[in-house]
Amino acid sequence: MNRSIVPLVLLSFCSNLRAQRPGPAIPLSVDAKLDMPYATTENVRQLLDIFLPKNREAGKKLPVLVFVHGGAWQAGSKEQGRGQVIRFAAQGTCAGVSVGYRLSQEAKWPAQIHDCKAAIRWIKANAEEYELDAERIVVWGTSAGGHLVAVLGTSAGVTEMDGNLGPHTDKDTKVAGVIDFFGPTDVSKMNTQRLPGTMDHDTPDAPEAKLLGGPVQTIPEKVKSANPLTYVDKTDPPFLIVHGKKDPLVPHGQSELLAAALKKAGVANELYNVKDGGHGRFNDPEVPRKVEAFLKERFLAPAPTPAPSPQA
Repeated sequence: MNRSIVPLVLLSFCSNLRAQRPGPAIPLSVDAKLDMPYATTENVRQLLDIFLPKNREAGKKLPVLVFVHGGAWQAGSKEQGRGQVIRFAAQGTCAGVSVGYRLSQEAKWPAQIHDCKAAIRWIKANAEEYELDAERIVVWGTSAGGHLVAVLGTSAGVTEMDGNLGPHTDKDTKVAGVIDFFGPTDVSKMNTQRLPGTMDHDTPDAPEAKLLGGPVQTIPEKVKSANPLTYVDKTDPPFLIVHGKKDPLVPHGQSELLAAALKKAGVANELYNVKDGGHGRFNDPEVPRKVEAFLKERFLAPAPTPAPSPQA
């Protein structure tokens, strides 16, 4: 087997294993509404789970933490994100949502961001029913999910990215904050940034090619449309970016590009570099502290206890 393909095979295999695992136990303090269709279709990928604290301050709207899963845009499921949002919802200080989206073997870009945008509109359209604060939605994603939340954060109001999926097209897709864990940005530069001996991102079999419909060096307009940097401006919400310096799948330089673009536009952001970190599974207690501090300072409240860094 071509050694450059091994990481891709392992990534797909491991992501599929994670997708088959059941979601975490839901505590009695949380009311779970699972498999809610945000696009009024029968597609099982276009569903979300919402977790609401049973003990909450009466009449007070809750901010919302939304998780978008990873898996190279070709694996994974919303069940991966349940644990990340449930632990915050269990405090009674926020609602949690985990979003599914169409994978690249079913639909090419921009279907994935259209799904995520439709989910954001669904949350806003149902904010009154669930007593949610539609102006305080924070999105969090890992790897491919990190890419999608970065595009969510920078492209609100961009017609081509917002799409017209679902019944709530009267709602905007603005979010109040973005937590991007090792998400791709300019995929045309991944090969020049990659560590020696790691994945070749310019092949027809690369995850980026499967997402966009061809080798990335041959479709510059598609690459540009999927790049969150394309849409950065001073109105974007604050970002927390976390990336391992030794990531073998998504080069660390991808997050450096995003942080630099946000800084140039005057957007508040922090890039936290995990010194010996790979592609998730960070053994760094500062990572959950950074997430909790970001949420506390901007929108929510800290988790009661630190949790492990999510996997891609």
